[in-house]
Amino acid sequence: MQPLGDRHLDALREVGNIGAGHAATSLALLLQRPVRITVPTVQVLDFDHVVDAVGGAEDVVVGTYFRIGGDYPGNLFFIIPACSARAVLRAMWTEGDFGDDLQSEMALSALGEIGNILISAYLISLSDFTHGKVETSVPAVAVDMAQAILEVGMLTADADQCLIVHTGAHIEELDVWCHFLLVPDPDSVLPLLTALGVGGE
Repeated sequence: MQPLGDRHLDALREVGNIGAGHAATSLALLLQRPVRITVPTVQVLDFDHVVDAVGGAEDVVVGTYFRIGGDYPGNLFFIIPACSARAVLRAMWTEGDFGDDLQSEMALSALGEIGNILISAYLISLSDFTHGKVETSVPAVAVDMAQAILEVGMLTADADQCLIVHTGAHIEELDVWCHFLLVPDPDSVLPLLTALGVGGE
């Protein structure tokens, strides 16, 4: 990934802000309760530092992976700590109990759907902002230590850095934190920045 300056990050942060608004609306409809998402922060990190940024190598997380197609191909991850994932599931199932087992078929299906909804919200904002075509694969969901999930995912990435967006969701009394990791293919970085109006700066 080419070095990104403040103007590049500001443009990406603006996309994140718009996506956060779409994501809050979609999540509120799913949970049937008010959702407020915090203003995202954006970093560009070497892969060696990504694990620490999402909590630590041995922290258990839920990872949802998507392959992006269209005008800006790359890889995309939605990472949510296990404690936050359980809080969201409890908010979804007020009359039931999934037994805190994030590996159950019901829990994985729900978490995959949540990841899909939130990622779609961000990608819709990216597509609207750039007037480009953005497509995603069917999501793959796993529960494991952060190091293991990221290592498996990064094997498919032909890059040494990624863009990471940190954001939080306030769902009534719950505070939930999550991370979006965008790993664009090398050839898609300049077209993406150009479409955002900051290419070559």
